[in-house]
Amino acid sequence: MNTWIITKSSMGRRAMSGKVIVTGGRGQLGTELTRMLENKGFDTYSFGHRALDITNLNQVRETVQEIKPDAVCHGAAYTAVDQAETDRDNAFLVNAIGTRNVAIAAEEADAKLVYVSTDYVFNGEKAGAYSEFDFPSPLGVYGQSKYAGEQFVRDFHSKFFIARTSWVYGPYGGNFVKTMLRLAKDHDKLKVVNDQKGCPTYTKDLAEKIVELIQTDKYGTYHVSNSGSCTWYEFAKAIFDIKKIDIRIDPCTTEEFPRPAKRPKNSVFEHMALRLNGFDDVRHWKAALEAFLQVAE
Repeated sequence: MNTWIITKSSMGRRAMSGKVIVTGGRGQLGTELTRMLENKGFDTYSFGHRALDITNLNQVRETVQEIKPDAVCHGAAYTAVDQAETDRDNAFLVNAIGTRNVAIAAEEADAKLVYVSTDYVFNGEKAGAYSEFDFPSPLGVYGQSKYAGEQFVRDFHSKFFIARTSWVYGPYGGNFVKTMLRLAKDHDKLKVVNDQKGCPTYTKDLAEKIVELIQTDKYGTYHVSNSGSCTWYEFAKAIFDIKKIDIRIDPCTTEEFPRPAKRPKNSVFEHMALRLNGFDDVRHWKAALEAFLQVAE
């Protein structure tokens, strides 16, 4: 029988070990989450897309029934935001139907489910920060398909956490921080968009909060990012300031760098659900960035 092991040091929250499946296990969050779960004593089963085709309901069911996990952390996703505009069926196949399949299989196994969603479910027109109780209105196919995944989670699962996150970076895979550091090697001047505002998120902090969430029964939708907010220009400037890289950065508008998919101008998160459910907020994005850059190559 798979059970959570409750420790005396849990202080009101149920600390546990058990079986956890991670989908998208080769991505930047999936790799971080897998390693963290293993280090914390969880019996972790991590699957990349080649090992587990989430669009195949029978395969997902068979895998979940064989492992009989206590929790499933579903991070597998179609994340090519611009490509999704002309590849709509595949985006919805992975992000919506694939998520439905994972939700069905996890529910049948009586496993908790974490679905990693995105700030792109919002249109960016709100003046202030978005709380979990603001109604989504995605601009493009990627956001629409991820929001469809949220709806399937609610339809087919009874013990779920929807963890919306944004502007993710970390040691595994490609991301904005790595791109800026790479470009700085070959350029003495860069232009970075200054009219899109959001919340950078370090994969280590995101993974820690996900692990914390699954040790509770405080189900629902959560905004999980580092605290504070900035524009992409301010984010880039902080990267170079921390690394003491001498490079000129000029702010520019979104219109100067047109992309196939529209981006929300404002996707700043309020962490209302974390606060209302008694969780500590995540550290400020600058503190997280400094911690990452200390160990980054």
